[in-house]
Amino acid sequence: MLFLPQVFIGKVQATQSCGHSAIHKQAADGLLMLGQLGLEGDEQAEKRFHGGPDRALCHYPRDHYDFWASAYPDLADLFIASAFGENISTLGMTEENVFIGDIFAWGDARIQVTQPRSPCYKLNGLTGIENFAQMMQDNGRCGWLYRVIKTGNVSENAPLTLLSRNSDISVQEAIMIAFHAPYDEELYQRLLSAAGLSASWSLTMQNRLDNHRIEEFKHRLFGKR
Repeated sequence: MLFLPQVFIGKVQATQSCGHSAIHKQAADGLLMLGQLGLEGDEQAEKRFHGGPDRALCHYPRDHYDFWASAYPDLADLFIASAFGENISTLGMTEENVFIGDIFAWGDARIQVTQPRSPCYKLNGLTGIENFAQMMQDNGRCGWLYRVIKTGNVSENAPLTLLSRNSDISVQEAIMIAFHAPYDEELYQRLLSAAGLSASWSLTMQNRLDNHRIEEFKHRLFGKR
């Protein structure tokens, strides 16, 4: 199947609700160069947690915005692409049918799914809901990230086309393993076996195996407390 994307880019700027952030992105028309670190004209703040070769692009399913609008009707006007700072938004691609390691053609470029998005506390400020990042994590509507394995020109008129499936672990299952399941060494080994898994998620799973515990989520979900 072919999936036509909406495409968004943004600069780091001072925001009222999210501090210095590039979460406020604008639709990008026409051809864009996609490099190893993302789309031309796009930026990320806090590069320790955002961006880099394994997190060059963020994809959020447009399918989920109706859920959020129903859950928070007073904020319905907020919940449209690219509310969560995504670069790519589509209909029909979800965590259930996209898999870790999937390689897609997009225009001249080739991109590979590396990990689910890990919701962070800036979503709380964005929405004004103090536990929104926790809600996104708990219900698994997180979206996912890509690395760029071939650079090239892309656009909203160039469909995403699945070229190869390289693991049997969906983004949905990866979210379950990382965020929802109790400590389980077999599940961590399973996720580590997924071709294309990002370096940061590989390290997180290995740290769990080494330390025999799941890391704390509170700082990521709620900021400094």
